[in-house]
Amino acid sequence: MHQRLKNLLYLLLCCTLLVSCGHFEKIKKSSDVNFKLTKANEFFDKKEYAHANELYKDLLPIMKSTRNFEALYYKYSYTFYYLKDYIEASYHFKNFTEYFPTSKDAEECEFMSAVCLFKYAPKYTLDQTNSLKALEALQSYVSRYPKSTRLVEANGYIDASHKKLEQKEADAAKLYFNIGQFKAATVAYKSVLRDYPESPNNDLYQFMQMKAWFKYAKASIESKQEERYANAINAFRELKDNYPQSKYLADADKLNTEASNNVKKIRNEHK
Repeated sequence: MHQRLKNLLYLLLCCTLLVSCGHFEKIKKSSDVNFKLTKANEFFDKKEYAHANELYKDLLPIMKSTRNFEALYYKYSYTFYYLKDYIEASYHFKNFTEYFPTSKDAEECEFMSAVCLFKYAPKYTLDQTNSLKALEALQSYVSRYPKSTRLVEANGYIDASHKKLEQKEADAAKLYFNIGQFKAATVAYKSVLRDYPESPNNDLYQFMQMKAWFKYAKASIESKQEERYANAINAFRELKDNYPQSKYLADADKLNTEASNNVKKIRNEHK
């Protein structure tokens, strides 16, 4: 009895889907533009974005020169966003601002175009080209609309983008250090410090730059060691001066002492 009930429910569901698909196809094939637009808006309001998207797409070339085109294109752009097709959504939101630069929704669509790029950007371990595009678009939005009600949200996305890009750079520097490419690590950590001067992790980056110089000096031929130990000592001074409360100072101080002693030893040997 239970299995029969399940089978009956399954058949009812299939019938409902078939009727629904047939009904949609009938709307899609209709030549009545107003009817089609009404149904597209109904689908949009009911959050049936795939159906709304198809109907809006059919209507775009027909309604391009009409007074309804702006509202249609606005909703059409949002169907891609709600369907999580962020690249298409970003493209159409941007197009909206170009088609309707004086629209009351132009600012919102410029913001949404940037947000879609942010949402499409992958996690920090992957290529960050789209994160850079998102950051550029968000910064452009903030510059154009400094009094926007969306400013806090936009700055939140900007901060998140910066953190992702910083993490990517910091991980690259760490990898160089871990595989023994100490010279490359010094350059990479210097780059992170330059690119993200407000980062709360800058004392770590400064310490790692010093540590990389120390390791690089230790692994170098004797004629190059003094100069490279000196770079480690200079990096320690910058750490001490700029981050006097850093938790890395104790370890850095030990390395600094060893580096200073090694420089003295090298100088004494060459007297």
